[in-house]
Amino acid sequence: MMIALAVSFIATRCLVSLVPKLKVVDTPDGERRTHARAVPLLGGIAIFVTVAACLHVLLADTDSLTGGEVGTRQYAGFLLGGLILMVGGYLDDKHRLPPRFAVVAPVLAALVAIASGIQVEKLTNPFGGIIYLESWQSDVLVFIWLMGAMYTTKFLDGLDGLATSVSSVGAFMVMCLALTAAYFQPDVALFAAIGVGALAGFLFWNLPPAAIFLGEGGSTFVGFLIGTLAVISGGKIATAALVLGVPIMDVAWVILRRWNAGGPRNVFRGDRKHLHHRLLALGWSQRQVVAGYTLVAAAFGAAALFLQSREKLLAMLALMGLMLFLAAFLVARERQSHA
Repeated sequence: MMIALAVSFIATRCLVSLVPKLKVVDTPDGERRTHARAVPLLGGIAIFVTVAACLHVLLADTDSLTGGEVGTRQYAGFLLGGLILMVGGYLDDKHRLPPRFAVVAPVLAALVAIASGIQVEKLTNPFGGIIYLESWQSDVLVFIWLMGAMYTTKFLDGLDGLATSVSSVGAFMVMCLALTAAYFQPDVALFAAIGVGALAGFLFWNLPPAAIFLGEGGSTFVGFLIGTLAVISGGKIATAALVLGVPIMDVAWVILRRWNAGGPRNVFRGDRKHLHHRLLALGWSQRQVVAGYTLVAAAFGAAALFLQSREKLLAMLALMGLMLFLAAFLVARERQSHA
């Protein structure tokens, strides 16, 4: 973990200096982009390069990553999917691709991961028993899950350090779960530890005021990382979903609201109506919003380490109720302010 942190820290610092020369920066516009100065994009490259380098060294010299059910083929699929996201993200950051083109990279990354054998063989039924999945059912579930995770972190990446902080919690919780006696998957724990280190090294430069942003490739890659970890750890999707619970529900809320306002074409049209934007409008600072999200993610993630499947379902329902209450409160405050 510490080696990954150091590599990511140094790689990110290099990108802070290099990316402006490539003229791939996020320029303030006074509306959605309210930061004080132009900030370099492409920060996700540092996270990807760190994870890829660590995995390559370990796979080449040891069997510490392949001692369980995850093999070289799955890691290769993950890295190829990540590379696709980096290329697609660079093109998007450089040329501002329309949504119909920007979605190509995440779709290809998810399909490559599935083709490499990243799959869910069974799920724990919260009402008792085990649900065994056919191959096609696993493919559909993994595709939906990976796309959902990628677009959750992509939409979450609206404030300095927000997506990176929550993703760090997700990777850390998968690591902790993989080290428990009930599951004990040292290979998955090592993979997750690499992810935690890579995210933490980047986070130093990404906390407000950020010196660099994840960029489109990075914002989807961190979701791809968490989504993949949840799958290869034996279908621990419920645990990851609890960590990402608030942003997942926020994304669902925003999609429904945009759809109702303008149909499917309006879904990917950016605005400042996400939960984190509404909290800023209430007077929260960026650091307070990031800390709040991180604490909620950590609390529900830690709880997931001790909860059984049915209890995780109840926790998700409780989180949903909290989000509905918060959404109603914020909408009412917004209407009052415009009255």
